[in-house]
Amino acid sequence: MNPVIRVIIVDDHEIFRVGLRLIINKLGYAKVVGEAADGAEFLELLEQEETDLVLMDIQMPVMNGAEATRIALEKFPNLKIIALSVYTDDEHIRMMMEAGVKGFLIKNIRKEVLDRALQAVYIGKTYYSEELWDYFTKAVVRETKHEDQIYFTPRELDVLRLLAEGLNSKQIGNRLFVSERTVVGHKSNLMAKTGCKNTVGLLTYALHNKLIII
Repeated sequence: MNPVIRVIIVDDHEIFRVGLRLIINKLGYAKVVGEAADGAEFLELLEQEETDLVLMDIQMPVMNGAEATRIALEKFPNLKIIALSVYTDDEHIRMMMEAGVKGFLIKNIRKEVLDRALQAVYIGKTYYSEELWDYFTKAVVRETKHEDQIYFTPRELDVLRLLAEGLNSKQIGNRLFVSERTVVGHKSNLMAKTGCKNTVGLLTYALHNKLIII
């Protein structure tokens, strides 16, 4: 990967940030351009540094990772954010996914996993640690119904896969050369067919049916 990915690390533990910075800077294609100890500090830094990707902790003082993620993506919708946490309970995972993260990694990850995640999320894909499969499995059970009887049109499958890549309705419309309203219609059909209540539910469905790679 030739472009240098500009990364911000957001975590309230300085020693962890230092170690992560050393690993990322040694990858060759990425560079840490800033660090923040909480969500508020991160938002200030984001105004000063051009950034491509953020590694975001969840539980931090002043402002947590979910709130910081939502605010950042409202102002910089093309920003890619990966949650990086020790918390793997359903509530924290759901909270960060609904905030808009494109990946979720556990803090004890190996360098190779971090490497794959950075590259995948940077080019528009999603990436989740294997430890999260239990969450997605349970979410599919909650959100889907009569899965084996569901029929999708080719266009609905296109929309589902692009949603899984992290694109919004307008971006999907541009990719498929249709109106944003048409994409919203396809999303409504997908939710009705699968029983999902939101895009997060559709993402769990896509993961369960191996429409995206983690």
